[in-house]
Amino acid sequence: MTARHLYVHVPFCRRRCTYCDFSIAVRRTIPIAEYLAGLSSEWTRVAPATTVHTVYLGGGTPSLLGGDGVAALTACLAVGRDVAEFTIEANPDDVTAAAASAWVRAGVNRLSLGAQSFDDGVLAWMHRTHDAAAIGAAVTAARRAGFANLSLDLIFALPPQLGRRLDDDLDRLLALRPDHVSLYGLTLEDHTPLGRGVSRGEVRVAPEERYEEEYLRLVERLTAEGYRFYEVSNAARPGREAVHNRAYWRLVPYLGIGPSAHSCEGASRRWNEPAYARWQARLARGEAPVAGHEFLGPEQQRLESFYLGLRTVEGVPLPEPVPPGLAGTVAGWVAAGWAEVDRPAGPGAGSAMRLRLTPPGWLRLDELAASV
Repeated sequence: MTARHLYVHVPFCRRRCTYCDFSIAVRRTIPIAEYLAGLSSEWTRVAPATTVHTVYLGGGTPSLLGGDGVAALTACLAVGRDVAEFTIEANPDDVTAAAASAWVRAGVNRLSLGAQSFDDGVLAWMHRTHDAAAIGAAVTAARRAGFANLSLDLIFALPPQLGRRLDDDLDRLLALRPDHVSLYGLTLEDHTPLGRGVSRGEVRVAPEERYEEEYLRLVERLTAEGYRFYEVSNAARPGREAVHNRAYWRLVPYLGIGPSAHSCEGASRRWNEPAYARWQARLARGEAPVAGHEFLGPEQQRLESFYLGLRTVEGVPLPEPVPPGLAGTVAGWVAAGWAEVDRPAGPGAGSAMRLRLTPPGWLRLDELAASV
């Protein structure tokens, strides 16, 4: 591949969170040596010919590898200090002074911290392994270790019976002065603990009106504090946008390794075995761990590019002249306050009119994209 962006899936977790639908492997003891042997084997097969520009360790809980484990991983892949952006996802309770310092020495320069909430009752309901105090302690340890680029995650639209006060959570998040904030609306998946709780009538999910109200409230307050929403779920201070994640939305080629990891190069897509045991066993037998692949036709590529472009603040270019049917659709979106149309200004901006969704439009992204 020619990918300059590398995603590494670290599947291990201490427990499964209430809402989690990700491909994880719950382990009391993390099999670091076994995992790194598999990763090394896969990397030997697929390492790109080009220099890796960004690395993202996602999961699962990559911070469970500890300081030595992450250092061994970077040595295994021969990546580190020459990488422009190197992100690790972490649970707050894993971010000790020693671990954070070891990550920085290994070349990691961006930390994505899974805070989710600052309410201890809510964190317990989520089955998170940390409490609110651990979030502040993790930020302090990370800053002292040298992390100048730090992101915090926050979940909104929680079940009403939890009594979560969103503004209180946001006050505490802003007090920590993160460089980047990622927002996640709670979604219901049938086979998760949350899904089973809902089906038994034990949990009520937030109504759509509350989802919209909370999202718009978060956008309003973060924008007022100097954060810029550059994508539907992500806001950053100037210059702190996630370079790696932007590659996904722009369909720049990227390579994924580890269980369930996806790769993209043009119209070609592939994905690995989702289960850690099957991924590891196939590599141990000398097999490629790929579970499937597909090739997108021109129309599929167009629709994907349109959808991903609408996720971002840049939006998508409109053809000129705009076909009558599309013009009517776009005019309806603009009248409803869901979109804006403008012509970029400045050198190199081009002359094409661009369609951009507003925050209320982002809430309707799937519906709007499907209507064109």
